Amino acid sequence: MVFKANEPAPPAEISLRPATAADSEFLLQAYTTTRQDEMASWGWNSAQQAAFVRMQFDARQRGYMAQYPQAKSRVICVGESPAGSIIISRGQDEIRLVDITVLPEFRNRGVGGHLIEGLIAEASRAGRALRLTVLQNNRAKRLYERVGFVAKGGDDMYCEMEWAAAKRED
Repeated sequence: MVFKANEPAPPAEISLRPATAADSEFLLQAYTTTRQDEMASWGWNSAQQAAFVRMQFDARQRGYMAQYPQAKSRVICVGESPAGSIIISRGQDEIRLVDITVLPEFRNRGVGGHLIEGLIAEASRAGRALRLTVLQNNRAKRLYERVGFVAKGGDDMYCEMEWAAAKRED
């Protein structure tokens, strides 16, 4: 991965490990960080927010399992510390970045970029497209564009993006 002078290099020890049932509260916590700003604007108390985010998390997990049954859920680690989660589905024609969440204290440190560059390298070697869906107003969309993803569709809420490997001559 190439870093610009104004971007921090990723932490030295970024790794992935399989997510297990023992990680369920951590995964919920990671998801909660993606909804905190939104929920804060609603004026709900903490119990209402917790109930809502649990319902949304459970629905999201069921939806991912139904749509991407072969997907693997991993915990992102920086050193020994859990730093986020990533869900990847590898199919015959594509690699799908189903979801990636980096905890706030690990954001803007190159963690997500490092993992995405790894997926790009894998897709390139395999001659497959790397695809993802991102909210139109998500700041991560700029990162995806910077590393070569292009919009391939979507709607007012979501953008379908793709990084396409060069076709290999066999």
